[in-house]
Amino acid sequence: MLNAQPGTVSATETTSTNILGPSYFLLKDLRVAGQAGLPEEPTQIAPGQSPFIVATNEEVKVSVDVEFNDTPLTRLLLCLGLKVEVHFAFEGVGGKAAEVDVSVDLRTFKGQRSYTLTWTGTPESIGMGKGLYGVAAIASISPAEHECSQEVIGYGYIAARLLQVYPA
Repeated sequence: MLNAQPGTVSATETTSTNILGPSYFLLKDLRVAGQAGLPEEPTQIAPGQSPFIVATNEEVKVSVDVEFNDTPLTRLLLCLGLKVEVHFAFEGVGGKAAEVDVSVDLRTFKGQRSYTLTWTGTPESIGMGKGLYGVAAIASISPAEHECSQEVIGYGYIAARLLQVYPA
């Protein structure tokens, strides 16, 4: 019987050390807006003219995009089903503005790498009163329920949006 083949000994022999590739996601395009459109120039912004200044009873939408990279490992995980959960944090800035969180989640599926998660509701429905709020999105990606699953695969954070709320 012959001895085992020796390890790589020249530049013409190759091995792969990254068969499945890395798996990661991007959290991007945090959006928050009420129902009003942007005012025409040169009008002054007033509460009824800005999507970023809303009444307590006005419907608000906050959303964020989650985009996964394209590697064999990521495609496998997305096909098996990952849970994507986003907590939208409304952080009161000064005064008596409350700090409130709402969350939305979804499960991934085969063939789709980009997802948009959206929460829709009114400020009063989640206890937000008048004031200025900084808006952030905190994402957690975890495997679907399975005996071999770990708790969380990755986290993401995006912020820097403002929303002003006034009494209806």
